[in-house]
Amino acid sequence: MPELPDVEVYREALAARIVGATLQRVELRSPFVLRTAQPPLEAAHGRRVTGVRRLGKRIVVALDGGPLLVVHLMVAGRLLWLEDAARKPPGRITLAVFHFTSGRLAFTEAGTRRRASLHVASDERALAAFDAGGLEVLDADLAKFGARLRSANHTLKRALADPALFSGIGNAYSDEILHRARLSPLALTSKLDDDGVARLFDAARGVLREWTARLRDEADGRFPEKVTAFRPQMAVHGRYGQPCPACGAPVQRIVYAENECNYCARCQTRGTILADRALSRLLHASWPRSLDAPE
Repeated sequence: MPELPDVEVYREALAARIVGATLQRVELRSPFVLRTAQPPLEAAHGRRVTGVRRLGKRIVVALDGGPLLVVHLMVAGRLLWLEDAARKPPGRITLAVFHFTSGRLAFTEAGTRRRASLHVASDERALAAFDAGGLEVLDADLAKFGARLRSANHTLKRALADPALFSGIGNAYSDEILHRARLSPLALTSKLDDDGVARLFDAARGVLREWTARLRDEADGRFPEKVTAFRPQMAVHGRYGQPCPACGAPVQRIVYAENECNYCARCQTRGTILADRALSRLLHASWPRSLDAPE
């Protein structure tokens, strides 16, 4: 799922192209992408774009007169700018095409799950329903961050990725943040001391800022088209079995549901390999407990 750095770079690229332009119409290619009936989508047609903002992992397009379009990419949703009139949107995966006077925007989703969504909010009050309430880490100070972190007793991995606690952070960047902070993903928020909170705060701000800048530089003024949760420059996320860039130990993982948590045992858990529910059940006593355990 695109997270804060990816969504922010999308937002910047969109704002540069559509603010001040008029949304002529939205062409729905999939009836399932539109999740609201009132106000109707046609209420947005013919209106000038006044702003583009990020709301958590959502992109909000504000229109003259009040309506707001709320785009949630979810896991496989992506945006594609079609400035060239001759360029066609991708066939099967296109959910909708937004026709602006400055160009066209294709809203796509790979796969068949159809989780990506488009909502129309009538005004700012209606938009508030889409705000999960998560803290914007880049706008917060250490005291606010610590208070929010300790407001519920969760593992650090779950807390960082909970949109009701922190805005815009998901599976990928929570792995990177915890590795930077040298903290176990399964450590409990209630047991984290002040030094650990400060390290996590600094790591979160550093990772989010650095990756936003990196993705912005990669786009180099073009519309971003290589949005992915797995990047070779990442320290641990998606790099199971590969060497940790800090210590060289193999990156470990915990697989759960449709996600996995990646971490370095040497840097984050004092050499302890955290139990992967599926594999540890399979291997039982043979499950290695540390990096130094014999294979």
